[in-house]
Amino acid sequence: MMLVNNSMDTDLPVPQHQGTAPESQMVSSVRSLKELVDLVSGRNFNINTPQEDLGLAEPLPYPFLALVGQEDMKLALLLAIINPAMGGVALIGPRGTGKTTAVRSLLDLLPDTQRSICFYGCLPEDIESGGMDAVCPNCAQKYARGEALTCLERVRLVELPLNSRLEDVIGGVDERAALNDRMRLKRGILSQADQNILFIDEINLLSDEIVNAILDAAALGTYTVRRGPVTATYRSRFILVGSMNPEEGALRPQIMDRFGLRVMVTGLKTTEERLEAYRRSQAHRRNPRSTINQFMAATLQARAEIEAARALLSRVSIPDGVARSGIALVQALQIASIRAEITLFEAAKAYAAADSRDVVSLPDLKIVAPLALRLRRSKYMRHYQAEQENEEAAMKSAMAEVLKDGE
Repeated sequence: MMLVNNSMDTDLPVPQHQGTAPESQMVSSVRSLKELVDLVSGRNFNINTPQEDLGLAEPLPYPFLALVGQEDMKLALLLAIINPAMGGVALIGPRGTGKTTAVRSLLDLLPDTQRSICFYGCLPEDIESGGMDAVCPNCAQKYARGEALTCLERVRLVELPLNSRLEDVIGGVDERAALNDRMRLKRGILSQADQNILFIDEINLLSDEIVNAILDAAALGTYTVRRGPVTATYRSRFILVGSMNPEEGALRPQIMDRFGLRVMVTGLKTTEERLEAYRRSQAHRRNPRSTINQFMAATLQARAEIEAARALLSRVSIPDGVARSGIALVQALQIASIRAEITLFEAAKAYAAADSRDVVSLPDLKIVAPLALRLRRSKYMRHYQAEQENEEAAMKSAMAEVLKDGE
């Protein structure tokens, strides 16, 4: 058995070329199976080989608790984590005000969630709502035996890049399977964001087709992909967080309406705050691990508080008097969308749970109302409705005048 080396049958020395191993280390032939086994087993493996730099970056985000000021932004993001039913958060403000940094800094605060361990995504709640026929046969048997269908896993932050194609977002044909003349669909970013946070930086710059896909998925919690004869329906229950700079264009009203809380992010006001923000930013840039460690104990405590608030949330109630006051506020602002009440009440429940209370109070509504009701009034709709009311009045007046003899 021979390795490629045409010089082995002669007595001539093998010339040494620059960059090749010395002759004593070169293997020209294998004389037995034992030598082959020794060769491929790496008997002479050098454990002192220097480690190669693969160029991979370890995520070391800025600590959330190290953010200076921006109380509304921090409050909105924490409430969204505690209660995903609010509908997410829109961060609106000029560049350089910490919007993206704040969202990415949530990584160490994200709680655990129950994820399906089944290929088909079966969950216990499917059985509770639809019976055993709502899950695959394997999961039905596991459920009957009392075995778990889910496991605890950390909530993830899934970012949607601006250059994403529609197939990247919703999924499409698996290219590897297509090379083998097979038809199979691969998951898109919306499916990967299920039970996670979907973060879209500069959301106002997304193309219309991608915005429409996000709207459908956010509204239903599922979406369907069809490619030829193959169809798949994916879960997409995510917390939508978007940031935007109004200088670069407005956000379509349809997608703005999907955001529960809206935060107007401004620059830090005082000299002391701006100086402290600069010092912390430089410290994190020089030694991110040291900066993260300084806030690690407080971060772990905050994460535990978030977990406790999420556990308490289902037991939080809203007294009728408080609920009626909230609705009166929405009506006084002439907001038509019912999502205003939904966001207002769900945000108030999250705030009460974070305070370890199981009853919402009027002060809770006062704190979250600016976040929940901002940017919900529509000048166009008010003007349109006024025109329609005038037209209706003119029509009734004409009918009363012209048709009075036909009564």
